[in-house]
Amino acid sequence: MKISSTSFHDGGRIPEANAFCRVDPDTHASFSDNRSPGLSWDEVPAGTRSFALIARDPDVPSQGDDVNQEGREVPADLPRVEFIHWLLWDIPGDARELAEGSHASGVTPRGKPGPEAPGDTRHGINDYTGWFAGDPDMAGDYFGYDGPCPPWNDSIVHHYHFTLYALDLRSLGDPSRWGAAELRAAMEGHVLAEASLMGTFTLNPSLR
Repeated sequence: MKISSTSFHDGGRIPEANAFCRVDPDTHASFSDNRSPGLSWDEVPAGTRSFALIARDPDVPSQGDDVNQEGREVPADLPRVEFIHWLLWDIPGDARELAEGSHASGVTPRGKPGPEAPGDTRHGINDYTGWFAGDPDMAGDYFGYDGPCPPWNDSIVHHYHFTLYALDLRSLGDPSRWGAAELRAAMEGHVLAEASLMGTFTLNPSLR
């Protein structure tokens, strides 16, 4: 199975239009268009009844002491952790694309609703849910796609992996609130094939 994007090339930079934040010369970062990227795939294995998608950033700082702090930089050697940007499943087995902007367009304070998503698909919650938990203006359950917004003072470029899974089940169920752990557990034993695409993004002007 192969996956590609109409929004960026494999290994290339993700456009600001597909990011949660963009570079702002006055405030370092501001909200961007946050459009879900266009994805397409082919060479699907026989027996595929649905697809699931996980988009993640494995380069998130494990400690937030230096994050977005004036006069400081997030060190390159700081251990990194995973941040989930998109969980989508029950994509029909005959589907071969997701159009750009079809699952997100614009930043939604307090998060988009879910788990229902376009085309009878299902969204899980992404990790902006935890990131904004203490912010009274932004706190909520963030279902679906919300794009890159790495620390503007991070010393490394972040890498965003979009992995599509071909499954032998038509539906993984209709939960009210799944994260990555629940989705991965539900897919276990049902993956026929997988394919990944990676894009990069940074808000640090010195790395652009």
